[in-house]
Amino acid sequence: MHGPRKLPELVESIYDAGLDPAMWNGVVAGIRDFVGGQACGLFSKDSISKFSVTHYYCGADPHYIQLYSETHSKFDPLTVLPPHGEIVSIPDLVNFDEYRRGRFYQEWMQPQGCSDAANVVLEKSSCPVMMTVLSGRRMVDPAMKHRLSLIVPHASRALLINRAITSQLTLATALADVLDNLACGIFLLDAFCRVVHANSAGHALLAADDVVRSVAGQLVTSSAEANQTLREAFGTRTDVALLAARDRAIPLLSPSGERYVAHVLPLSSVLRNGNERVADAAGALLLRKVALGGPSYGELIARTFDLTPAELRVFLSIVEVGGVPETAAALGIAETTAKTHLHRVFAKTGVSRQADLVKLAAGFSNPLVN
Repeated sequence: MHGPRKLPELVESIYDAGLDPAMWNGVVAGIRDFVGGQACGLFSKDSISKFSVTHYYCGADPHYIQLYSETHSKFDPLTVLPPHGEIVSIPDLVNFDEYRRGRFYQEWMQPQGCSDAANVVLEKSSCPVMMTVLSGRRMVDPAMKHRLSLIVPHASRALLINRAITSQLTLATALADVLDNLACGIFLLDAFCRVVHANSAGHALLAADDVVRSVAGQLVTSSAEANQTLREAFGTRTDVALLAARDRAIPLLSPSGERYVAHVLPLSSVLRNGNERVADAAGALLLRKVALGGPSYGELIARTFDLTPAELRVFLSIVEVGGVPETAAALGIAETTAKTHLHRVFAKTGVSRQADLVKLAAGFSNPLVN
């Protein structure tokens, strides 16, 4: 009934549960049958409050599982937990005669037809994860402990796998939420500038079909020069890193007249791994609209660079409207006056081209989705 021929299959199912936690219910049933118990469960128990949560179980009435979590976990013999990996039965923990007179036995074990239990800590933490195999009318014997000992190392490793995967999924979900709340479009591109992944803002930009679009899966911008730059950079991953290291921002003007700035970001994990699969992202493209987000951002720029009101108006007009002639017409001033203010803006901001003012302004835009 409990022959070792079942062990390889059971161990395999334990590691399958390490990858897919939904399989643990079937695994605990297999462990119960292999060990020779009446019921089996995986539960965690707070070492201070003694509050318990049963995660997976078999062979027990749900009423008693709930009763244990709500009240009886504080009365069970596991007041002091055994060392990690050590299998103990109830007589190893407390005086058995006193235990049989207590509430835990009288109200919880005996009504279920159980007398003893084999317990082991599988994962040590502030809220340890334990496994319990409840025995029927007979006591837990050395043979049962031995069979359980064959399972313990594998179950412990499977729980570690569960925790690692959950941690990675939680991190990935959190990072995805952060990316989706950024106002700038983020595109992960492969060596052929094909879109591997995009955040919400990136998908919105593609749907708008204005400054960028997807053509047969490839990202195409509104600028032929920018497209050439990106294809040359992403075609060789080291060039992506060089382009980013030079802090080379790419100004873009959409057909509708909206101004954008693009930045290239190398993916260091890809460079470290040296993976050359076509489907891998070679780098990231960050694309955001040059929008100052209201008067407060203009005030911030003015304070940062000590611009006069007239200089700030020219600065903002150059960014949002266009060159000197367009700025002069928009502000109702002479072109010579616009040029004078622009040269003062250049001196105070430390840039020398109108395109650089566009890039500078992008740094003051709100990075979060409004």
